[in-house]
Amino acid sequence: MARKAGVLLAAALCVAAGAAAWAHGDVTPQAVDTKGLQELGKDWRAENPYRGNAAAIKIGTSAYNQNCARCHGIEAISGGIAPDLRKIDNDCAALKDAAKKAACIKEMDDYYLGTVRHGRTRNGAVYMPPFEGTMSQEAIWSIKAYLETRRDKPM
Repeated sequence: MARKAGVLLAAALCVAAGAAAWAHGDVTPQAVDTKGLQELGKDWRAENPYRGNAAAIKIGTSAYNQNCARCHGIEAISGGIAPDLRKIDNDCAALKDAAKKAACIKEMDDYYLGTVRHGRTRNGAVYMPPFEGTMSQEAIWSIKAYLETRRDKPM
């Protein structure tokens, strides 16, 4: 009897885990239409060239919803599976020294760009797919421009 209950419990856990995985839908990166944005060329920019750009923010909002919201949550408010992207540069917001703040923002741009381009893998498990090759530099930076409008702590 105990063995039968154990098997049923294991089966129920497998079904629940499978449902949780499928709940996030297709996580295949989607291409983004960046018409109307200044082309950035093939060399990756070190800092966000679209910071505060209204057209980029609009494109970034759509691109975020297509590619990021499944894991990072609607309006960048984490749904629990991935980090809350409104907090990505909270440490920078608290800095009073302009040079230190600029260096912090640059460091966060570097971190963001590396993560989005190359994805995140731990112990062989993919936590975030790489988006380089699927999304252009323009698309990736437009998403960052959108995220900057969603900051937890204003700059």
